[in-house]
Amino acid sequence: MDKPRFVVVGGGLVGSMVAALLGREGYQVEVIERRGDPRQDAMESGRSINLAISARGLNALAQLAVGDDFLSLGVPLYRRAIHAPDGAMSYQPYGKAGQAINSFSRGELNRALIVSAGRSANVSLVFNRRCTDIDVQTGRVTHVDAATGADERVSTGVIVGADGAFSVVRGALQKREHQDYSQDYLAHGYKELFIPARPDGSAALERNAMHIWPRGRFMMMAMANPDATFTVTLYLPMTGPNGFDQLNTPEAVQAFFVREFPDAVPLMPTLIEDFFGNKTGAMVTVRTWPWRAGDRAVLIGDAAHAIVPFYGQGANAGFEDCLEFIESLRRQPGDLGAALARYQERRKPNTDAIADLALANFNEMRDHVASARFLWRKRFEHLLHLVIPGFIPLYPMISFSLIPYAEARAKAERQNRVIRWTGWALAAVAALAVWAGLRR
Repeated sequence: MDKPRFVVVGGGLVGSMVAALLGREGYQVEVIERRGDPRQDAMESGRSINLAISARGLNALAQLAVGDDFLSLGVPLYRRAIHAPDGAMSYQPYGKAGQAINSFSRGELNRALIVSAGRSANVSLVFNRRCTDIDVQTGRVTHVDAATGADERVSTGVIVGADGAFSVVRGALQKREHQDYSQDYLAHGYKELFIPARPDGSAALERNAMHIWPRGRFMMMAMANPDATFTVTLYLPMTGPNGFDQLNTPEAVQAFFVREFPDAVPLMPTLIEDFFGNKTGAMVTVRTWPWRAGDRAVLIGDAAHAIVPFYGQGANAGFEDCLEFIESLRRQPGDLGAALARYQERRKPNTDAIADLALANFNEMRDHVASARFLWRKRFEHLLHLVIPGFIPLYPMISFSLIPYAEARAKAERQNRVIRWTGWALAAVAALAVWAGLRR
């Protein structure tokens, strides 16, 4: 039986990754991307959050590392650096010694993945094309020149919707009966800002830490780039006190930053230009089911399960999708419908789990990382991780292992019950000791 031909809609991180993997498996692949070729054009800026690539993403990138050193594009981050309002700093390790997440520029990693996909003779990359019609029953994708709307063409094959949270492929699936779909926006938005390197080329902050300014209802984060600059992301409510709608003049922005992030202001010489020059982004959680239409169309990455960025797992989860997709094709040779069914059934519980964890982690990072109770608990978990075989806190399970997300969440819940019982037992022992002392 002839191998199917794939049409990947979307040439972003997940689209280029799955195209490269399919090409290596011997499948013919056409990638249709609305934007220009990142190998030639300037990358879009102003709406990017640096990627936190961890074990899952590195595992997927390793499958493509033929002559590519993807790690050279990233900066390892070994710990959180918490900035208090008075400028004081505290640190929280992410895991055991040597364990780190990696800060990647989204644009640079996308470019590297496009280069990797383009090396395969089986992969055709088509840029500056806008999809105008998706037929998930026949596998037909109609597309035109993105700038002019002319030059209509039709591509056919198994459609892979890798076109992000606002996927046109998913939109086509939603027109069918029995297609579940939900989207939930956070009340917060984000804006990209910038910290340049010092005049001597050195970094203005510690490069190997994730810098966080937690402020209750809002926060700011900074992640290093290889050139000693930092991509800064400000998370604020869209409306209301300290909301984006209130910061509508340079004077208001300057006063807000001096009040809330005084140690960062001297490091951000283009703060006002960046704030008003970069768009405010929205954050949405998308869930849908099923992810496929028979054996003619399938969703992958954010098109299937967009999540908010607060566990740093969006790209990692998408890359895991790619590996599961390829593995399902290998396990079900000659039966594409069964392969797509296996893929979606194995991934859906895990992507639902990480979506929930990402929402919960937003509250943790915004409200709790600087609290004494949170710090005590993290230290206690870290101690148990070092001395008890098999005890792994949730964050290391998510970031430094390949344990499926749903399994990691369930294991963490069991461990939390043990911690609670241990705490109660220790408190009871202490109370008995005090009572015994009083009786003497």
